[in-house]
Amino acid sequence: MDPCEDASEIYRLSSAYEFPWDFARALELALYRTYAVPSIGRLLAETAEFTDRPQKRYDDTALLLDAVVEHGFDSAQGRTAIRRINRMHRSYAITNDDMRYVLCTFVVIPTRWIDTYGWRRMSRHEVVATAVHYRTLGRHMGIKDIPGSYEEFEACLDAYEEAHFAWDEDARRVSDATLDLMASWYPRPLAPLLRAGTLALLDEPLLRAFGYAPPSPATRVAVRRAVRLRGRVVRLLPPRRAPHHARQNREVKGYPNGYRLADLGTRPVPGVRGCPVRHIGSPAAE
Repeated sequence: MDPCEDASEIYRLSSAYEFPWDFARALELALYRTYAVPSIGRLLAETAEFTDRPQKRYDDTALLLDAVVEHGFDSAQGRTAIRRINRMHRSYAITNDDMRYVLCTFVVIPTRWIDTYGWRRMSRHEVVATAVHYRTLGRHMGIKDIPGSYEEFEACLDAYEEAHFAWDEDARRVSDATLDLMASWYPRPLAPLLRAGTLALLDEPLLRAFGYAPPSPATRVAVRRAVRLRGRVVRLLPPRRAPHHARQNREVKGYPNGYRLADLGTRPVPGVRGCPVRHIGSPAAE
């Protein structure tokens, strides 16, 4: 398969067959780290979606993004998902730079996660296909000046985080709400352990931006070794015979009776809380 011509199919195979658990965790981390950019964290706090309705916001994000992966950009489901994503983003004053940075996290963070914790490293074909898939998504979202290669995505992400990661009280509230959401997926007595384990997976710049005390070296080593051990165990398992998509994740809990893609997400109204102005940016594809 050609990593440019068949990019989305290669990405689908990687995310649904080769590394479904790793992609789910890495994309959670990708979205989470964007809160450390104050302009993004403050906006998410103003909308109250991640503080008042974190499970719905998590579910809708995962389901909309993965509908494109599962069904393709040209499918009815893919077009509907992109239309919903664009209509939500257009209701806010989000800069092109912030939109491009979020896109970079989708490319870079899963690759870094899998290379560190996965049962194998991603192949060059998979890395190139990931970058091409998200370049296509970015074009459908009307994002300008999208990086042209994985290396350019990586350089853009690192430079943006170095320039923009900073403390913000509202962003910290969104971060705390997200950590609470992740802990809620497991028995309540495990919450402190799960929070500590999650913090142990975060890098120092991210911890500083949110004002979290760094975990002890022993905790950091233990947690990271445990995740690496999982990858070694998965390596011994037989190949996956059926795809696993986001809609099948146990963490997606908000739609036990099913859902329609056209109904997912928010419908913000300009002038209402968290929706002060229309999005200023290039026109996005419908």
